[in-house]
Amino acid sequence: MPELLLELFSEEIPARFQRKAADDLKKAVTNALVEAGLVYEGARAFATPRRLALTVAGIPARSPDLREEKKGPRVGAPQQAIDGFLKSAGLSSIDQAKIVSDPKKGDSYVAHIERKGDEAPKLLADILPRVIQNFPWAKSMQWGHGGLTWVRPIRAITATFGTDNDEPIVIPFSANTITSGQTTYGHRFLAPGPIKVRRFDDYVTSLEKARVVLDLDRRKEIIRADADNLAFAQGLSIIHDEGLLEEVAGLVEWPVVMMGSFDKDFLKVPEEVIIATIRANQKCFCLRDSTGRLTNKFLLTANNVATDQGVTIVAGNERVIRARLSDANFFYETDLKLPLKDNVEKLEESVFHAKLGTQFQRVERIVRLAAEIAPLVRADVEDAKKAAMLAKADLPTGMVGEFPELQGIMGRYYALAQGEKREVANAVADHYKPLGPSDKVPGEPVAIAVALADKLDLLTGFWAIDEKPTGSRDPFALRRAALGVIRIVTDNDLALPLTPLFQAAYMVRKAQGSKSEVETADETAEDLSQTDLLAFFHDRLKVTLRDAGARHDLVDAVITARSDDILEITRRVEALSALLDSADGKNLLAGYRRAANILAAEEKKDARAYDAVSDQTKFVLPEETALASAIKHVDVEAAAKARANDYRGAIAALATLRAPVDAFFEKVLVNDPDALVRANRLHLLAALRNTMQIVADFSKVAG
Repeated sequence: MPELLLELFSEEIPARFQRKAADDLKKAVTNALVEAGLVYEGARAFATPRRLALTVAGIPARSPDLREEKKGPRVGAPQQAIDGFLKSAGLSSIDQAKIVSDPKKGDSYVAHIERKGDEAPKLLADILPRVIQNFPWAKSMQWGHGGLTWVRPIRAITATFGTDNDEPIVIPFSANTITSGQTTYGHRFLAPGPIKVRRFDDYVTSLEKARVVLDLDRRKEIIRADADNLAFAQGLSIIHDEGLLEEVAGLVEWPVVMMGSFDKDFLKVPEEVIIATIRANQKCFCLRDSTGRLTNKFLLTANNVATDQGVTIVAGNERVIRARLSDANFFYETDLKLPLKDNVEKLEESVFHAKLGTQFQRVERIVRLAAEIAPLVRADVEDAKKAAMLAKADLPTGMVGEFPELQGIMGRYYALAQGEKREVANAVADHYKPLGPSDKVPGEPVAIAVALADKLDLLTGFWAIDEKPTGSRDPFALRRAALGVIRIVTDNDLALPLTPLFQAAYMVRKAQGSKSEVETADETAEDLSQTDLLAFFHDRLKVTLRDAGARHDLVDAVITARSDDILEITRRVEALSALLDSADGKNLLAGYRRAANILAAEEKKDARAYDAVSDQTKFVLPEETALASAIKHVDVEAAAKARANDYRGAIAALATLRAPVDAFFEKVLVNDPDALVRANRLHLLAALRNTMQIVADFSKVAG
């Protein structure tokens, strides 16, 4: 079957746009093909700095004939409805429609529409220019005189269609002033001449000969392998950076990896600064020696095969990096001259949020909140206050101004250089953590206190002004902050209820008074805000637990509207999962369901709720007495274990009910003819239900 080859050859496409653009091109074209009735076999899209390419295999030569029955309005309907039906069905007169009768709905119009299939090239000639015209670039520019906007000016369009055995035809269309053809171009420097292509296979081969590697992922693998080999030959190892590798692969069509160096004196600058400088300015990879120390070597990726073995290219990169590292060294030495604490007052000049005050006001709140949290996480209160005060003090520094991603990291270096305790300095760096799912969480008590204070001030503040995440929009990274709190608590095994922390944050904000521009909310509004924030945490925790493999129904079973202890919820889910994986748990759940179903039916029928208070003098069978005794014992033990945060113990106590529950349902008829006996047994089942719900709401457990 025929194959489509499409290439849009242009000036350099920004690396950050390339992968998405290839995916968007594939999606737009294939969706349009299916809509036109051209069901294909497979499609692949590619991107280089100067081209987007797409191949679609197995396209039929023409679209199929279609016969469609379109139902219309009833006979006698308003003329407006009939006109709409005629337009949608492509009819010129209602006489062209048929009338069908329905015993219930009466007579109505029906149009039998026949659409003849069309040749694939004709359909493609309509599809491809529409795709180009409506392409969803994040940023684009208008060029030429045709009104087309594109990320960069298009220089050539290749669009061929045909089978392996035939000479392909060119799909005729234009975009701006560019007419489609079958001519592309090779590497800008190494093989810039025109190349005539027929179909995808010879297209790829021709580009390879013209020093163009079409596949972005293959370019990445070439760079990765060559970089590793070059580093290994020097006894070094590359500092891998997937984001940088993706970007570099998007900057070159024929990658050539080379090694350069810089003056060793620059190694006195913090390694994070060196890495950030070389990465940001020259898109180069840094290297470590066999001891793990940063070296004065770097790897660059050129888009050229140099005649002088790369001497000129390497020298040029070394010259730029030398200048950039000189700037970085100047920033570092200048920042060190000013005590970090002197920067705190400068935060008054930086507005955090119009309704939440300045960065300085935020720091004041974090200091007070960290002091409240410190005893709860066994941190020194004064150290926590000091670390919180310095946490944002590196924001006005020259280095962080140049490289915002180093905030916190530079604060740690400056704090240590100026004699602060290591715990305080570490907290300055770590209070931003975790920055993502793979990032470590703070592990030292002082850092934990400051990190929690920072995130809780952020969350309670934006909830107070009613600026919460909506859909995919979360400009202040509040979801990440909540997940950070959850991970800090669970990874450090902290029994730390959230509600008191929300209240503490509110009191700190209230104590700040007129210094903050946040509106003064009454206590009812604040309670509602805290309730809503707790529900937000529940949603984030559910996502976290489900991602970790927990069953969604068990998560729902243990979380109530008032559940505010993250560690408690996590332990309950683990304990409940362990119970239900056992034979005792499965049988006990079956018994619970049987009891709950009987109770639900009887309570609906009697219009009453059974209060779980049974009369032992009315028990007829020993199995009733045994179950009542077991429930009474387990109720006390499970409640005590739960209060002590021993949920495995509470679950273990619950598991002992399996035998008396099984015996009860085997020997006892709940719906006894005697009304008093029946009611007493229903009270007993209500007691069973209540006792099991000490640990979880078993009504939400599936399976």
